[in-house]
Amino acid sequence: QVQLVESGGGSVQAGGSLRLSCAASGYTYSSNCVGWFRQAPGNEREGVAGIYTGSLGTYYAGSVKGRFTISLDKAKNTVALQMNSLKPEDTAMYYCAADSTLCGLRASGYKYWGQGTQVTVSS
Repeated sequence: QVQLVESGGGSVQAGGSLRLSCAASGYTYSSNCVGWFRQAPGNEREGVAGIYTGSLGTYYAGSVKGRFTISLDKAKNTVALQMNSLKPEDTAMYYCAADSTLCGLRASGYKYWGQGTQVTVSS
């Protein structure tokens, strides 16, 4: 059974940083793509960042580019999202998702999802 478990969320003031982690069990981050998504109340789920598990190439939404960094630690089988210069509009539930052959920032195509971790940024 595949499980993705996110951690690292919390409350922070604008300008602060958080580091999210997504640990996988029953699954190895060794193929296709892994991504981070977020969803604020009343909004659709949006892609934030993704990484190709083979080449370790990365891609980002324009709203977070230059502030967020996605990384993959294959030894620990963990994907991280380092979030710097956080803004109140970054407030959302953050989800990791794995095993997409389509890759990209669309939620469709990702086979496995975590339960999410809340990030709240106050002004």
